[in-house]
Amino acid sequence: MPRAFSLPIEPNWQGLINCLTRSEPPDRVYHIELYLDAENQDAVCREFGVLDGLDADDPHFRLRRYAEIQRFLGYDYVVCGQDSPDLAFHHVVTADTADLARSAGRAYMEEHRGPITSWAEFEAFPWPDPEAMTYHDLEWFAENLPEGMCVIGGQTGHYCEWLTWLMGYESLCYALYDARDLVQAIYDRLLAYFDVTLRRILSYDRVRAVWGSDDMGFNTGTLISPADMRTFVLPGHKALAALAHEAGRPYLLHSCGNLRQIMPDLLDDVQIDAKHSFEDNIESVIDTHAEYGDRMACLGGIDMDFLCRADEESVRERVRRTLDACQPRGRYCLGTGNTVANYVPMRNYLAMLDEGRRYRL
Repeated sequence: MPRAFSLPIEPNWQGLINCLTRSEPPDRVYHIELYLDAENQDAVCREFGVLDGLDADDPHFRLRRYAEIQRFLGYDYVVCGQDSPDLAFHHVVTADTADLARSAGRAYMEEHRGPITSWAEFEAFPWPDPEAMTYHDLEWFAENLPEGMCVIGGQTGHYCEWLTWLMGYESLCYALYDARDLVQAIYDRLLAYFDVTLRRILSYDRVRAVWGSDDMGFNTGTLISPADMRTFVLPGHKALAALAHEAGRPYLLHSCGNLRQIMPDLLDDVQIDAKHSFEDNIESVIDTHAEYGDRMACLGGIDMDFLCRADEESVRERVRRTLDACQPRGRYCLGTGNTVANYVPMRNYLAMLDEGRRYRL
């Protein structure tokens, strides 16, 4: 069996939380990812025998598998929330050209027109009932996670994303001028949904942090104006962060794009505890950590394009350089700039993890 890593890591959720919230050198490098694509998970299992000893007929095999993959890779947590609602978003599907390709193709959100562009479509839409949501996966993890691991509460905070997905980005932009009452009605539905579900998520003791996931920007700015972000997006995150803080949990935010114009809002009003998703063509994680590391944790930041194009030694050198800049100050976790997508070369991803295990101040 090939060996993946130079050094072992024992899971330590308390160390992870301390790393996220305390401005001091952590006891080791902590690793974090929003998720790994299924194809990457399969490749890790095949290459390193991660599933050896697990019973594929176990009714909870899927959840045991996820926990084992996370522990093998050196993560101190799983991400889990309510069981996902089946929302009728509009997708466009094209062929997947990644080395670890998806047989069903790669799906993108339809940007022109979503399922709700009128009041009639709003009324007819099959809205999920937040009071009827189930939490079977979370219940299992709460009872069965390996010692030393925790749950980061997920499946929450999709205000900007779901507005653009439900209306279609183009339709949303028109509606912000022509039908703001409809945008407000959709947003109110999202507020109620995420309020109920996060309260339930926070009732589980194994949930030690909350991860809101909401892409808000592109290369040069926010998807909608900062003023509209302050009306239809940021108050929702403020409410979720307040719930998390009331329960004694940090609130982490994943958002792609250039958020420079709303960073004061995120820090002073929403009061996020960590920011995830960094792109070199916007701002490096090193620069962001230097500017804001005394107020929030910076998560990941090993740029996706770099990971795809670089050789292994370049990846290791960049990891060391990033850790040299961020690790001594605390409030930094190592990871990709976004997620472990199926087009990221596995050798580079594993090299990033291995270099983090080897790093010492």
